[in-house]
Amino acid sequence: MESLKYYGYNPEDIYFQQDKDPKHTSKLAKQWFVDNNFNSDHIYSWPAQSPDLKPIEHVWHHLKLKLSVYDTKAKGVHKLWERIEKEWNTFTVDECRRYIDSMPDRCKAVIKAKGGYTRY
Repeated sequence: MESLKYYGYNPEDIYFQQDKDPKHTSKLAKQWFVDNNFNSDHIYSWPAQSPDLKPIEHVWHHLKLKLSVYDTKAKGVHKLWERIEKEWNTFTVDECRRYIDSMPDRCKAVIKAKGGYTRY
């Protein structure tokens, strides 16, 4: 709050975008906005961490899928790391580019869902 005051910002002109993490939705947090004169219409919900808008999250997902097909669990951290490196190196530039190229469609889907769940 002190920074906002220092720079002359009016709390009613500020917009917040936050996920549904309990620390953001607790009674205490909600009361803080009221006590500090923030406009409740300017507090927007956002999916937790917005994974649909982070292409790397899809890479991690596919890496986990690749690791899940092993018949046995890795015995120790070093063996797990070997598997991770092996599978990571199987990703192609084209695969990664597809995730990035899908961003316009992802953004449209998030807007259409008003920040809610999408198929991505």
